Parts: sequence; structure tokens; C-alpha cells
Amino acid sequence: MSKLLEGVDLRTQLAGQNRLELLLFKLQGKQAYGINVFKVQEVIHRPELTKMPKADPKVRGIANMRGKTLPVIDLSLAIGGPSLGGEGGFVVIAEYNRSLQGFLVGSVDKIVNKQWAEVLPPPKGTGKGSYMTAVTNVDGEMVEIIDVEKVLSEITQAKDVLPDHFQDTVEAEDSPIPMHILAADDSMVARRQIQSALKAIGVGCTMAKNGREALETLKKWADEGPLQEKIAMVISDVEMPEMDGYTLTTEIRKDPRMQGLHVILHTSLSGVFNQALVEKVGANRFLAKFDAEEFASVVLQILRDLGAVQTDV
Repeated sequence: MSKLLEGVDLRTQLAGQNRLELLLFKLQGKQAYGINVFKVQEVIHRPELTKMPKADPKVRGIANMRGKTLPVIDLSLAIGGPSLGGEGGFVVIAEYNRSLQGFLVGSVDKIVNKQWAEVLPPPKGTGKGSYMTAVTNVDGEMVEIIDVEKVLSEITQAKDVLPDHFQDTVEAEDSPIPMHILAADDSMVARRQIQSALKAIGVGCTMAKNGREALETLKKWADEGPLQEKIAMVISDVEMPEMDGYTLTTEIRKDPRMQGLHVILHTSLSGVFNQALVEKVGANRFLAKFDAEEFASVVLQILRDLGAVQTDV
């Protein structure tokens, strides 16, 4: 319990300060990569792996960890590189989108503390096929941050659409609340999932690629008139280059024109720590990624509470 409380304290100290800790690693060659330490539970030498029949080739097998089994993904293969081979290396055990998995990497370097302002979007021209969600510089070396959500989406073949039995739709005629949402996320996959779910329930959205872009959009709208006439809420990822979701929420609460705005932090980070973080920065709630039906249900319930819509079930 003491370790858990220490972890909560560490995360609440970083929340709202636009900082993160990165675990640096390499796959093959000299290129360095990073993953947010908050998502990492453990780093181990490659264990014995049991291959699964008909599994995606990028899943090298399953490992037994303290009585639990988890898939181990060859991260180099998953982003279009060569396989890391059959021996050696390390497994980074991390939690993403409500599930625990291992990422096979070539070597693990160190942990560094960075400002999110030092983490930048990928260079222009990287294209839709890129697995890079951000870049930063550590000791004169470029570090790539991988779009893990894209990797997992391709392996699990996650569906973005709502199930057929989900019948909630918006009835927004004469609504005092606009049927429009500002959503911020640096992952192309996550943005597509959000847009798809909102479109299915009849809610419009404006997308931002990071917190700074979202804040600039909000300020521009606020300069033009009351925000309540433009959007119903903000849905923000936590981990984003230039400005994270915690800092975005903090900045929203500082601006008198935005203080009443409903904010959801939509995150792939572990739910263990989120309630303390949500309370610290002043968000209304957090929502773990990504279940299309739950996402749509939460949005609709909030719109109901705001008096914006009625729904049919």
C-alpha cells in the first residue's frame, strides 16, 4: 500500500506541471525510443515465450508473469522494422487501454525527466503510415515516441464503430447546448475512434493534435463570444506533445471565460492513479481508452445532465 501511495503522490506532483518521465530504449541500431514511465510496470530480461497458433506474427508469444499470462509484442516488427530475433533483449511490461502487454525491445537505457514543451509533434511529411506520435531531444540525440495505440489497434484489429445494439442517438432540436465537442489527441488512431463514435450519435467535433492547439482554439472561440454557444465539452488525451491534458485542464480553469467548461480526460494511463490527478487539475472526470459504447454513453449522459439532449434507447 505504501508503494501505491508513493506512486499516486509522484504522479500528482507531475500533473499540471507539463512534465513527464520517459523510459528510453532501443530496438535495433542506434535510434532511441521512449515510453512514458507512468505506463510501465516492470522491465525484465526476455523470458521464455510460448507461441500461440494463428497469432499475429508481431506477437512473439505469451509469457507467464506471477501467475498471469500476457502477450509479448515484437515492437520493432510492429512498426515495420526487422524482427528482434529469437534470443536476448528485454520486455517492457506496460498497461495501455485497459490491458497489460509486454513489448520486446533490444536494450533499455535510462529514465529521463522532460517538459512536455520539449516534446514536439512528428516532422511534417511523416505521413499516415508513420508510427511516430512525437519526438524529443535527449543529450543531443533524437528520441522517437511510438504511437502505441496504433500498434495495438492493428494487432487487435479494434473496431471503432458502435455495436448494433447501441441505439442512443441525439435529439438536439432547440437544444440550449451546442451539439459540438472539442477533442484533443496526438494519436491518429485515437482521433479516428473519437470522430467515429461522435458521428454515430450525431455529435459534431473539432479535433486538435495536442493540448496547445486545443487551448489556442478555445481562446480563439472565447474571443469571438461565449464558449457555451460553441461547444458542450472538451475531451482531452493526457499524453500529448507541447502541452499535456493535465496542463490544458489547468489552463482552462485559470481562464474565467472557460471555468465552467466540462472537461473529460480520456486516457490510456492506468485508472489506479487517475482520480487523484483529475481532482488536482480540476477535470470533471476521466475515461479510460477505448470502448466505443462506453465512450458514447458517457458523452450522451453528460449532454443529458447539461440539459442538451434527450435520447431514445
